[in-house]
Amino acid sequence: MRGLKIGKSTLSNLSGVSRESIEFILDGGFSEMCLIKLAPILRLDVQKLLISAKKEWMPKKREPSNLKKFESVFGSMTVNSYIVFEKTQRIAWIFDTGTNCDSLVSFIKEEELKVESIFLTHAHRDHIFCLGELRALFEQSDIYVHPAELLKNTKDFNEGDERSLGSLSLEAFHTYGHSPGGLTFLIKGLETPLAIVGDALFAGSMGGGMISYKDALRTNREKIMTLPNETVLCPGHGPMTTVGEEKKFNPFFPEF
Repeated sequence: MRGLKIGKSTLSNLSGVSRESIEFILDGGFSEMCLIKLAPILRLDVQKLLISAKKEWMPKKREPSNLKKFESVFGSMTVNSYIVFEKTQRIAWIFDTGTNCDSLVSFIKEEELKVESIFLTHAHRDHIFCLGELRALFEQSDIYVHPAELLKNTKDFNEGDERSLGSLSLEAFHTYGHSPGGLTFLIKGLETPLAIVGDALFAGSMGGGMISYKDALRTNREKIMTLPNETVLCPGHGPMTTVGEEKKFNPFFPEF
């Protein structure tokens, strides 16, 4: 509704669903009949939407061996940060910071890792809250962000830029829409590919198109949903998922 700029009254007129019923659903209520009528107006896949509303699916739990996920509290939700590391050389990349990096820093010390770089999917406050602390702890580490969201003492990283870390490789994609400089980082060299997607896409959903909902959908379709089905997606909030699972269950992508 926000992305398409459709208000409650307009949605009611277009769908034949009462405004009261729409408010009931927005407050967490469930009505299969109403959702069936609302889905096509909102360009959502009705069957996937019903599965989501009934809470019949959650992505399979994953713990890739070279990846560690950290959750920290931000208001009423949690935010994710990640560390990817090369086991032989004990070198690591950090992705986003969360709002509390104590567990992340403890893990780095326990595993005796050297932080080579810090990558930011975007510069929203919940994703960079601990950046100053990490910068002070890992002074030799470069900090990369898209040029549209450059911060003090950071370096620009753009679509197509690449890095390597021992046997691992990284490539960036500009997944514009949620933020001006949203980046997705594709990592290869593990048992399955990983994509750190920030707030571009969540399990069964997607990030709000704060800059452009149309472009957020487009870049997700072009640069995330085209990755191999087994690619593990690591979002900025919520559980990890895969491209294959999102094709099957994400109502924002009815074409799959």
